Amino acid sequence: MYIVSWFDKSTVKHLRLPFSFFLMPVFLFTLSQADTVNWQTTFIAFVIMHLLVFPSSNGYNSFQDRDETSIGGLKHPPKVTKNLYYATLFMDIVGVLGGLLVSAYFSLLVFIFVLVSRAYSYRKVRLKKYAVIGFLTVFIFQGAFVYLMSGAAISTFSFAGFFTLNNLICMSVASLFIGSIYPLTQIYQHDADKKDGVISISYKLGYIGTFIFSSILFSIAIVFLFYYFNLKHQQIAMVLFLLITLPVVIKLGIWFNKVRIDTVNANFENTMAMNLLTSACMNLYFLVLILNNYYTWF
Repeated sequence: MYIVSWFDKSTVKHLRLPFSFFLMPVFLFTLSQADTVNWQTTFIAFVIMHLLVFPSSNGYNSFQDRDETSIGGLKHPPKVTKNLYYATLFMDIVGVLGGLLVSAYFSLLVFIFVLVSRAYSYRKVRLKKYAVIGFLTVFIFQGAFVYLMSGAAISTFSFAGFFTLNNLICMSVASLFIGSIYPLTQIYQHDADKKDGVISISYKLGYIGTFIFSSILFSIAIVFLFYYFNLKHQQIAMVLFLLITLPVVIKLGIWFNKVRIDTVNANFENTMAMNLLTSACMNLYFLVLILNNYYTWF
């Protein structure tokens, strides 16, 4: 009964469950490139990551930040309570223990992700307050590490056998895509972050620098992806990526031009719209690749 009471209206809002949609592409990317798939463990891992661990990370970050202005996925955050802390702790414990239903490897990786996620937000460590360290934490652990964590659940897994050239390229691509999006999610929070003692990578780069930096990382990711699909003789997959993500490139260009004219356009609404479009296009692309594994359209 006590556990149920933790999940009050404020807590549920701060978990930002819909925000998991933005974090879904890496999991789908991993699934699309798996040679074999254990659908039972894949489903369990998806639930643990997207309905427990990622929302818990959101909630714990909210508990530490106690934001009064807009945050990712939540324009008007309610005041946090101690219930949010208990709820996130409970979700992390269930996530780690539930990971044992997949494998000990997966459970260990979930545990590491939880520790890093908490270190990112926790006031006495607070990795997020350092521009480069905070960026690299997200770059590695929401990109390459999530790819590794997903791979540990989707197929038969061993550390010795996982780090092939193909997987290393895919892990790099995952991190580059996450790294290209992450600074843009901070672009409307410069003042709020600075007041809280957080110097974000976006603040360091400035408004124009953030767009340039994100565009460079996105371009490098495309080069890596092109090289990867060229190795696999799947050039059509690359063409398809360019077509499906074209709306992202166009919208990013339009938004950049608006911000260049007036930085007031670097706001919550535009950031969330950019995130939603990017995630929708990426999720669609990887879903097409997953279906192609079974129906072989190209």
